[in-house]
Order: sequence, then C-alpha cells, then structure tokens
Amino acid sequence: MSTNSAPVTPGLFDVAGKVCLVTGGSRGIGLAIARGLVQAGARVYICARDAAQCSATAAELSEFGECNAFQADLSSLDGCRTLAEQMQSVEDDLHVLVNNAGANRAHAFVDFPEDTWDTVMDVNLKSTFFLTQALLPLLQSAASQDDPARVINVGSIRGYLVPSQPTFAYTASKGAVQQLSRHLASQFAPIGITVNVLAPGIYQTRMGQAGTPLVEGRVPLGRPADPDDIAGAAIFLASRAGAYLTGTVIPVDGGLSIAAS
Repeated sequence: MSTNSAPVTPGLFDVAGKVCLVTGGSRGIGLAIARGLVQAGARVYICARDAAQCSATAAELSEFGECNAFQADLSSLDGCRTLAEQMQSVEDDLHVLVNNAGANRAHAFVDFPEDTWDTVMDVNLKSTFFLTQALLPLLQSAASQDDPARVINVGSIRGYLVPSQPTFAYTASKGAVQQLSRHLASQFAPIGITVNVLAPGIYQTRMGQAGTPLVEGRVPLGRPADPDDIAGAAIFLASRAGAYLTGTVIPVDGGLSIAAS
C-alpha cells in the first residue's frame, strides 16, 4: 500500500457550527433531518405552515442543541421570499439548505382536479426552485471550492419508479425535482455550491403510511427507513465527506429501487 496518500481529514462527518435550514422540518423526514443536524452540532432553522407545531418542534430539538422556528407557507413565491428575508435578518451565511417541504394527493386520473395538481406542484417543485433562488446570496456567502455550500433536495423513489397509487402530480413533481437538481448542480458548481437529492423509499410518515404494507417481501433490507437512515444520509451530504458530490440522487430505500428494477 502506498505511504504517499494524504491522510483522511479529521472530523470528516463534522457539521458542527454550520447554519442549516430545513423546510417542512416539524415532522416526518424533515424532522428526522433537523434532529440529526442539531444533534451533530449544527445551528438549525426549521419552517412549517403550522406555526404552533413548528415552534413546539424547535423547542423539543433545542434540548439537543440550537434550533429555531419560522412559520412559512412555501407554496407561493411571496412565501419563499418572506422566509429568505427572515433568514437574512438573522444570518449572514447559509451552509446547508434542505428543501424538504412536500405535499402528496391521490385522485383518479379521469377527474384529477387542477387545484390538487397545482397544490402539489407548488409545494414540491416551485418552492424548491424559488426558495433556492431567494437564498442564493446566503449560500454564496457560505460557499468555497474546498467546502461548498450545500443544497439537499428531498425527492422520492417515486421520481423514477412508477407507483400503483394515482399520485400523478406527486410522481411528476419528484421526477422534476430530481432533474431540476441536476440542472442546478451544473449551474452552481463554478460558484462552490453543490446540489444533491435524497430519494427516500418507504418511510413511516403520514405521507408514507400507505406504502408500509409493501415492506414485507419487497424491500430487500426488510424494513422501512427510520429517522437515523434519513439523518445519516443528510449529514453525509452536509459534511466534508460529501463535499465532492453534486448532481447525485441517493436512494435511501433499503434496496427497493434495485429490487423493482
């Protein structure tokens, strides 16, 4: 073995002191990611539409470190810009943006409502683009080529695997998020910002409950994802260990996507 190779960087998975924003952070996957980042020493901001629930979650997470709450409705451009202004009022840098806020609706194809389609697209896709746009100055302020700022978009394996449920807008939005992330990764690489996607499989959330009976016999690892699985993948992407990845889609699915293929 060569003795000339550089040593592994100490604190390779360290995110202590990084400023992170997790949208939809009051429950489910967003909560798992926020908790993991707080416990790892990051200064974390979470947002949700329900101000009371978001504040209660931030108070709970503050037992482990620093967590702050913002009320935000990211389904509109104004909502995205308002949240960005709130962040700019308290921070000069944003090291990690986790675009997790999401919506899912199922409805028969023949009369799928336009307002349902618009709601899902606005929350899942539109907010990912326009919140990132609004927060770009803070991300650029935190960015360097050695330690890029990170955008972590939460997609889904439903962005590339066809579900049996009539969740047409959700499927389309998550596929679009994944391709948008690749496009943004190409755009942002020269300015020191990486963009990657976490694509969860079956996870025990309100949106994921319908899929839990499918675990047995379909997920090679034999169980749904738990909070540590989601948090660990996000911490990897946010840390020095993930600094050389951009434009990737990481399936956090226990092997479900390879089994389906």
